[in-house]
Amino acid sequence: MRHLFISVVLALGLIGSMAQAQSEEIEATISAQIEAFRSDDFDRAFTYASPGIQSMFRTSENFGLMVRRGYPMVWRPSKVRYLNLRETDGRFWQRVEITDAKGNSHFFDYEMVQLETGWKINGVQRVEADLSA
Repeated sequence: MRHLFISVVLALGLIGSMAQAQSEEIEATISAQIEAFRSDDFDRAFTYASPGIQSMFRTSENFGLMVRRGYPMVWRPSKVRYLNLRETDGRFWQRVEITDAKGNSHFFDYEMVQLETGWKINGVQRVEADLSA
């Protein structure tokens, strides 16, 4: 019985550390894209988008124009805070709070996909300020 308990504890610890690493990698991907936006390096920012997003916009210039016009708070955030990471039906969603230059908070769900080359952003949805989700 004692061996079973130790095995369960070790397995849960391994799962927890894998989830933590996954969360850190996802946050690093989003942060890198936001830093590229801050530098107006849309070529680099485009590399963090999934192949589906890249094919939708075709060029980094189109992608950059969409971000500047549709998501100015993501293009020029004053503060970025990572909230919860969740998995729903096999899809990973990272909730992010972005504060704009005027101090207004905006909440987004970043859909993340894992490829051989690492985590990529597969879409961004604006959401209500419900911090529990």
